Amino acid sequence: MNARTQKNTRKMVTLAMLAALAIVLVAFIHFPLLPAAPFLEYDPADVPILIGTFLYGPWAGLGLTAVVCIIQGVTVSAASGPIGIVMHLLASGSCAVVAGLIYRRSHTRKGAALALLAVVAVRTVVMCGCNLVFTPLFLGSSVGEVVAMLIPAIIPFNLLYAALNSAVTFVVYKPISRFLHHEQPAAEK
Repeated sequence: MNARTQKNTRKMVTLAMLAALAIVLVAFIHFPLLPAAPFLEYDPADVPILIGTFLYGPWAGLGLTAVVCIIQGVTVSAASGPIGIVMHLLASGSCAVVAGLIYRRSHTRKGAALALLAVVAVRTVVMCGCNLVFTPLFLGSSVGEVVAMLIPAIIPFNLLYAALNSAVTFVVYKPISRFLHHEQPAAEK
């Protein structure tokens, strides 16, 4: 097997493992963040997606997001149906693309922090839009009812959700990257 084929195989296996991890995380770790909106649940499934994005770039992150959204949407989150899949794809996919583009341009710890701060903003904005469009379709509520939920529930939830996933990603990405690339930390070299 030549080096390029080996590298592509390693990338596909790593992305598949990250997709599986995202599904397992959402299946076993999910809980409400805000007492005012117990139906909005946090899960850490975006952490493996962001790790894949940092490892392989924005388009690999978007592809990983699509795979995770579809598998999750027909298994552990089947109750949310196609609307849930689309909302998840738009929210996590936009975060993967933005984070990947920023991190690719500034492949440093500061670049990672900036990319993850952008994730918090992007997810919050995208989910406000998604909720305004899709929640009335999914729940049969009015747009006015959704607007009334923006400030007390939807915006704080998405800020917290993205901030938690970004913080975890920031802490675990470098050790995972070193492990996958068989690197030693700088102090051990």
